[in-house]
Amino acid sequence: TYSPKATEYHLGLLKAKLARYRAQLLEPTSKSGPAGQGFDVQKSGDARVALIGFPSVGKSTLLSKTTHTASATAAYEFTTLTAIPGVIEYSGARIQLLDLPGIVEGASQGRGRGRQVVSVAKTADLIIIMLDATKSHEQRRLLEIELDAVGIRLNKHVPDVVFKQRSTGGVWLNTTVKLTKLDEKTIRTVLAGYKIHNCDVMIREVCLVDEFIDVLIGTRKYIPCLYVFNKIDSISLEQVDKLAREDHSLVISCEMDLNLDGLLGRIWEELSLVKIYTKKRGDHPDLTDPICLRKGATIIDVCNGIHRSLAPNFRYALVWSSKFAPHAQKVGLTHVVQDEDVVSSKFSSKSLVTPYTSIHSIYEITCLRGDI
Repeated sequence: TYSPKATEYHLGLLKAKLARYRAQLLEPTSKSGPAGQGFDVQKSGDARVALIGFPSVGKSTLLSKTTHTASATAAYEFTTLTAIPGVIEYSGARIQLLDLPGIVEGASQGRGRGRQVVSVAKTADLIIIMLDATKSHEQRRLLEIELDAVGIRLNKHVPDVVFKQRSTGGVWLNTTVKLTKLDEKTIRTVLAGYKIHNCDVMIREVCLVDEFIDVLIGTRKYIPCLYVFNKIDSISLEQVDKLAREDHSLVISCEMDLNLDGLLGRIWEELSLVKIYTKKRGDHPDLTDPICLRKGATIIDVCNGIHRSLAPNFRYALVWSSKFAPHAQKVGLTHVVQDEDVVSSKFSSKSLVTPYTSIHSIYEITCLRGDI
């Protein structure tokens, strides 16, 4: 919504106050009374996926059909009262799937134990919002509002803004782009609203006032989200086609097992995982038990994925990939590995004792992309 420049700093001040008061309401600094009992479970596997939705949309049925975990299902609401974990085994990866209790409107303020539900969602690598295809899009909007109120930003990236607070020197503002949705007066007004009078701010992209406030708060979680419309067997083909063409959306039917394999493949894509295979020197690689890492992982992540004592004794790595095969490339710890790359790393024997080592003075790891 367009607003005259004469009122922009007033809007910025009001938004800053609103965000600060909301944070104090949702996360009070002082605790009173006995501690409540949460239902978070220990994070395990290569990634965590959280199922969020209103009651009776099919979350428990989806968990039972995609994992080996049985979750209670019934024809009434609030069948699930606690977090139920399951494990999806897909393409060599173990993905933890959490079936969370259904939330209601006002969950971010604690209604219906909603605060515990969204707190668990903050620890997820991917959020699946389960929706009933037979109902309106209002359910999607309400869920997005509840998650946004607790600091979860869905399908958004971290603003390219650098903020560093100092003890003296005033406010120093630098920009590398033309500010079209934010001006210097608004920025200084927001900073004053948070009682910040000495800091360095570097803005490298066009951002809104709300995004700048998120940077100042520093506790926002940016999580990819997949909208899954269930019960498509109860609507027309035209409606199914319309829902399937929406951004970040997928259509399924848990009752009739429709497109469940497509959902697993979409989860794999959204998580951006890569597979790394390992082997000892002189042995054939084990292609049945890969190390799964996030896209952008480096050789040091491969070492830590096996044992944390390997990286300090690292010497070098030989990498085979589609670009260099059959020739190897000698790389260091900061080299970015690709999906199913071939890496052979050598380590010194200085106090190197892990479950993967023996009496050899040199240890070798090989990650395969194709056959060698």
